[in-house]
Formats: sequence, structure tokens, C-alpha cells
Amino acid sequence: MKITPSARVLSMLGEIDFDEWQCVAELVDNPFDDFLDILRSGTEWPDGFTVSVTLPSSAKGVLEVRDTGRGMSYDRLARAVRAGWSGNDKHDKLGLFGMGFNISTARLGRRTRILTTRAGDTEWIGVEIDLDQIKDDFEAKDITESKSDPSHHGTRIIVDRLQPTRAEWLRRNGASLRNTLGSVYSWILTERPFELYVGGTRVKPVRHCRWGDDRYVLYNGKEQIPAYIPIDAKLQDGTACQDCGEWQIGVGEVCSVCGSGNLTVRERRIHGWLGVQRYLDKTEYGIDFLRNGRKILRWDKRVFTWNNPHGREGEEEEPEYPVELAHQGGRLIGEIHLDHVPVMYQKDAFEYGDPSWLAAVELLRGVAPLQPKRAPAYPENESPLALLFKGFRRNDAGLRCLVPGDGQKPVHTDTRNWGRKFQAGAAEFQSDEHWWQAVLRHEEIKKRGKEAKTAASVPAQPDEQAVKDALGFPIDMPTSGTAVGPVGAPTTFSTTAVAVKEEKETRSERLARYESAASPHSYLSRPFGHPELGYVKVRTLLLKPGDPLLDDRGLSVPVLLDQRSGNEVTALVDPEHSAFRRFGTDYADLLLVELAAVLKVRARSDWSPSQLVAAIRAESLQDSVLDGTTVGAEGRDLLTEIRARVAEAIDRNDIDCPTSYDHLSDEEKVATEEAMIAAGRVGLVGRLGRDSGFVHHMPALALVRLVQAMPQSFMDGAVFRGPYAGVSSPSGKALSLARVTGCLADVATLGTFAGGATTQQLRRGRLSIALLRDELAGEG
Repeated sequence: MKITPSARVLSMLGEIDFDEWQCVAELVDNPFDDFLDILRSGTEWPDGFTVSVTLPSSAKGVLEVRDTGRGMSYDRLARAVRAGWSGNDKHDKLGLFGMGFNISTARLGRRTRILTTRAGDTEWIGVEIDLDQIKDDFEAKDITESKSDPSHHGTRIIVDRLQPTRAEWLRRNGASLRNTLGSVYSWILTERPFELYVGGTRVKPVRHCRWGDDRYVLYNGKEQIPAYIPIDAKLQDGTACQDCGEWQIGVGEVCSVCGSGNLTVRERRIHGWLGVQRYLDKTEYGIDFLRNGRKILRWDKRVFTWNNPHGREGEEEEPEYPVELAHQGGRLIGEIHLDHVPVMYQKDAFEYGDPSWLAAVELLRGVAPLQPKRAPAYPENESPLALLFKGFRRNDAGLRCLVPGDGQKPVHTDTRNWGRKFQAGAAEFQSDEHWWQAVLRHEEIKKRGKEAKTAASVPAQPDEQAVKDALGFPIDMPTSGTAVGPVGAPTTFSTTAVAVKEEKETRSERLARYESAASPHSYLSRPFGHPELGYVKVRTLLLKPGDPLLDDRGLSVPVLLDQRSGNEVTALVDPEHSAFRRFGTDYADLLLVELAAVLKVRARSDWSPSQLVAAIRAESLQDSVLDGTTVGAEGRDLLTEIRARVAEAIDRNDIDCPTSYDHLSDEEKVATEEAMIAAGRVGLVGRLGRDSGFVHHMPALALVRLVQAMPQSFMDGAVFRGPYAGVSSPSGKALSLARVTGCLADVATLGTFAGGATTQQLRRGRLSIALLRDELAGEG
């Protein structure tokens, strides 16, 4: 079989930069194209649509890709192996470039054999392309293979004499390859009856773990913003060349690029969705862009950057999302189909200068910046992405931002772990219900905490003896007989005792009653233990006020364990117990004491109680460690959130920015400018004092003084929930403000100088973080 061009050119194609997964994907694209043609034709295909990739078992092994497609004739096979030829439609197929096959096989190994057969053929026919044997006569060796069943059909591609580095990668990275292909082909594997196997294991589509279609948040308490926005925009039909693939500008009878007369009118459509992921991730967020069902861009973040058309040449724009706690990552995601937009030959990028790409970006994110008032000359951005940005830019725990929490703060580590379980196929995590219940639990715990604080400040019942004294009754009232009234007149009364036989509540009934009126504590619901003691899976529940927690002897206890079958334990905690209410003991401290006793008995350990508690805490509650790094990071996270809220309040309420900026000292202004430059925000330096951008970079202690200087701008629910404007007395205003600024000063100091803090200072700092977080307003 004659092939063109020469083997030398084919060898040079192997130097083109394709990753190993791209090489495999090129060999998967073609059978998927064949399957799509079969589906479009309506032909019954009882043998199924399967592509199987066999990976090399050693450095001298082979890579084989086989499919159950229609197979090829000799003439079509001869055309298919010529570098530069493509029989594929440039607009409906995955295999867009004819050289993809040649590039991938030459990059993988020195010899490739292609065998193909159709139903009814008596043998497999094929060609062997040996880059070490083919001369300038362009002749490749024809090969055949016997066929046991004439009804068999499909194509096999066998690559051997593999390049050692790539062979080793393929041998070791089967799971990684499956995951990548599962992401690239996720839409096809979900929406089409295709099966892809790699190394004998079926490739599962890597689906997006997004919030459901019916979830939403209320922005400013009134505007409903959905967590899922469908996109379907049909553009004006265009004329495209079937030979070179170019879309035509204007009307003509021949292609303006290649001169072909093979032109056709085709649909141009942008469709898919934008939404919100159920968890934050440092890398796994952004928009997936697809062409003909294959992902060209995955987790793409370029739509989060606004390109200012009036910016200075060479000045790079900064990403607008994520902005709050950016180091934790983002959660805005999407899947957008752009079948009409041209891509690069490696299928890892679109042609970003093409008008069709620019039009798609404008439709999704608009022409104005996502951040309000960043460019005052532009009207408000009402694009789909801007709407999601407005509703979900912040990551506060609770219903306002649709983020699970533990009653105090978000539980990002837990939600990421749930996301991994979603991808693993765990039934409990397929819908968003697990995340949703965690959001509701956060709100319930937070509500109960506020109710408890209110109850602690108001006596639960009147002082009966004080009331009696005020009315003139004697101290010891008899239960029957004659009493003397307040004016000396005898008053006769009697009390009749009625014997009521009470049925004693069983232990199981009592525990069931506790559980029915309790709410889960997500942070303390986890495995507890130590490698030398074993582990128990603990579900921690907080009792509601009014029902004291009693043990089997009827005594009040702060924590009660209900040991279930196996290694499962339910821990009941009474937040109203004096150990917590009066002495401020942490729930975890007493829970660990109870668990230590259980694990000591199970493991028959001779460790002392303090050793047990210390070991279990170190192993199971590592994120509660009290050191400068951990607590300092918690403080800086909260400061970042407060900065964002302060900046948002300045923008939202049209607070005069130059006046706000002038509250900084000259030294603090210099420090703010240096912090911007160090963070790579050079573009913001020129706007210092003209917008709220300085707030994100000002020294932490300067933030305290800004709140002290402008309390009317940040209290009363603007940033902090404490009252100010409506308080009549100066001392009352000062007290309400001090509740905020006192804790804010602690957190600012801790966030800046946590490295040298003592244990007592760290404890104070962590308490200030909790108190300050509770002072934040519930709505932004």
C-alpha cells in the first residue's frame, strides 16, 4: 500500500507535542465518529458500540485500540493512513484533522499495524507502517489475518516498538488515563450508548458535582439567583466549507480560503449550562468547552478575567473570580458546547481570535466586568456568569451562599470529600441532598446558639421566693392548713394528692426520644481513634434546650454514648449542661473523655486517661491544633472575608472612597501599595483611593481603625449585625462598636503576628475569631 508523504516526514510528526493521553484520544476519536454515523443513519447495531484500549504490560509491550465499528474497505483504509488526508466532516466529527492518526502513532512507537474488517468479509485486511523499513517509494506492507467468524466487524490499531518513556507512562498510569478520558468524553459517555475500556476497566464519565436545578440563594434577602442556569442561544446560520472547514465571510459560490465549491449552510448554536459546584476546589472549577461532544477545554478560567479594552498596552488584567478567600479555590462551573467554533490541531484550545469564540465569551460573561463598579462607564453586567458571580462569589456557610457549615464556619474539607464520594458513585452522594442537609444543620445550630445566648442573658423563670417576699408571704409555705394573708386575715387552703402511676421509660425509649429532638453536629461526626487503639465511627447529636440529658441512673450528664453494633457510636451532647454553659468547656473535650474510656477497654490499653485523650485528639482532630500557623490562617481567612464585605459595603452604599482611603496613615498607604504589588495586582495601584480595591490589601490593624472611624457605614447589618445608628446614647453606641472592634483587633493582631503567640494568646485569638464571626451580618 502506497502512503504519502515519506517515512521521514512521518517520523517528524512524532516530534509534535502530544501528551500520552492525547495520543490515545486521537485513536479513540475515529471509532467514536464511526459510531455517531451509525446512530445518525438509524441502522440497528446489535453488537454495541465499544472501544477497548489495551495498555503495554512492559517496556517492550504493545498498545492496541480495537472497536466494534463498521470496518473499512481497502480503498478507504489506504486513504485513512495517508498523512494529511481526512475523510472526516470538518464540523460534525471528533477526528477533525487527518494527521491526528499519524501524529499519535508516530509519537507512541516505531511500528503501527492497522487491521480492519466488515461484516461478511472473509478476512482482516490491513497495512503495517514501519518507520524503520519504509523507504522513499512510500510503500507500506499490506497484511492480512484470518477471520474465525465472517460476521465480525471493526478495526484494530496495534502500536509496538514503543518509545520507552511513553510505554512506561502508559504501563503505570492506567487509572490516570481513565480519569482523563472520562473527563474529556464525559458528555459522550453519558449521552450516547458508547462504552470505552482502558486496561480492561470501563471508563466512567467524570461528571460535574453541581447543585440541583431547583436550588437558589436570595441576594440581599429578595433577589432569587439560581444555582443552575441553562444556556441555549441559536445564532444566525452560517456558510461553511466542507473541505477545509472555514466559515465564510459574506456570500459566494466558492470557499474564500481553499477555493472549493463544496459549501453548505450550517447551524451555529451555543448551548449547555452554567452552575455552582457543591464544593470549593483550588483547581477543579471553571468552564468546560466542548466541540462535537469532546471537551476541548477543561476547568477553563479565562472567562473569569475581564479584558479592559481601554487598558494600557502590555498591562495584564486580573481574574475577577475567585476574589473572597481566593486561596481556597472556586466553585463556579459550566459545560458549554461550541460546535461551530474552530479549534487548534491538538484539540486542546479554540482559535481565540476567531469572531465566533469572542461572540460566545461575550454571550456568557458580557462586556462589562463581573465586579460591580470596577469600570463605572459600563452599565451593570446582566450576563449569566455575572448573575452567578453576584449570588455565589462569597463562600459564607449557610443558606445565603449555599455552603454547608458546622454552625460556625464552612466545612470545605468535608464537602470536598463528599465530592470524591460522588465521583466514586456512592449512592448517598449522587443528589445534592447530603450537602443541602448540611446547610440546614448549620442554620439550625447557629439559630440554637443565638437562642442559647439570649436565654443565658434572661432568667429562665422568675425568682419565686422574691415574689413571695414582695407579696408578704412567709418564707416556708405549708402544703396544707391555714396561712396568713398579706393583711393578717386567715386563709384556708388544702392540697389533695392524687396518686398517678407513671410507667418508667426504658433506656431505648429515652435514647430514641433524645435523638428525635436532636440535630447533627457535622464537625464532630467523624471517625475517632488511634492506630494503637482502633477507631469508632461517631455520629454526634446536639440536644434541643429543655430536655436534660440523663444517664441510666437518672443523673444529668454533658455527654452520653450509645454504642451501636460494630464500630458505630452515637454521641448525645447537652449544650445546656453547666459544663458548657457555665464553664465554657468545648464539646470535643468531654466527647474525647467518653470515647477514650471506650477505646481503652476495647484495646485493653494501659495508657493513662490523659494519654488516651491526647492521642485521640492528635489523630482525629488535627484541624483543631492550637499553633500559630493554624490559628493564624483561620484569622487571615476571616479577615479576608471581612475585607470583602467592607469593600462590598463601600461599593453598594456609594461610600466616598477617597474619604475612606484618607483614614489610612501615610505609612499604611505605602504598605497597601506594596502589598498590591507583591500580590501581582499592579493594575490596581493606579486606582488607589478611587475605588474600594485598597481594602483588600490594607494592613489588618488599619482595617480596625477604618471600622472605628466609619461605624455608621459598617454596622447595622451592613457588615456587622450590631446596632449603631438607632442607639440613642453615646455610651450605647460605643459599647456596640467595641463588641466588634475589640474582637477585630485581636484577630488582626493574630493574623499578622501569630507566629510568636503564646498558647493563651492563641486561645484568646481563636475565641475572638468565633465571636467576631458571630457578629457578621447574615446578609451581604
